[in-house]
Amino acid sequence: MAKKKSMVYPVVFMLVLAGVLTAILAFINEQTLPTIQFNEEIELKEKILNVFDILPENATPEIIDTNFNESITTEDYEGNPLYIYKQNGETVAYAVPFDGPGLWGSINGYLGITADKNTITGIEFIKQEETPGLGGRIAEDEYKNQYRDLDISNIVNNEIIINRPAPGGNVDAIAGATQTSTFVTNMLNEDVIAFIETWKGE
Repeated sequence: MAKKKSMVYPVVFMLVLAGVLTAILAFINEQTLPTIQFNEEIELKEKILNVFDILPENATPEIIDTNFNESITTEDYEGNPLYIYKQNGETVAYAVPFDGPGLWGSINGYLGITADKNTITGIEFIKQEETPGLGGRIAEDEYKNQYRDLDISNIVNNEIIINRPAPGGNVDAIAGATQTSTFVTNMLNEDVIAFIETWKGE
């Protein structure tokens, strides 16, 4: 009987300890959740400002938040946010959502185009699961900078982005990751051309 009784205390102790630790973790999570959400929002706002090429150098989270709120409005576009950059009430450019399959997972992001829909202002990837050092290099500046001020006024064969050395090529595919590069150009051509042809908003 004494042996059975002695087993009760360790079990009760472990249950109480588990309850206390769970309560502590829940409290910590509740306290840090606003900070985590703010950081996630700032990361997205930073990328959208960069799409429009208006991200201040060495900007703090507070500056990013202020600049975004002063310059960017949002509209619904096929269930996704469409970000609109305005100056003095006039639309300057749109950040158009794109998404599609990559080699190892889904890829999504935003491509900025001017209000006249003739020039790309920049590109950012919100999510990508490609191989680091290979397809994952789409998120590096060396690849993304190719899209700055890129002329897309001439749509040929339903393509505005073409990987070199194909005829009419205007961006370089990533060496060793041509499949990922092709996936990106395919989704950009499909989603951005659809926007160009259908958007009748601001």
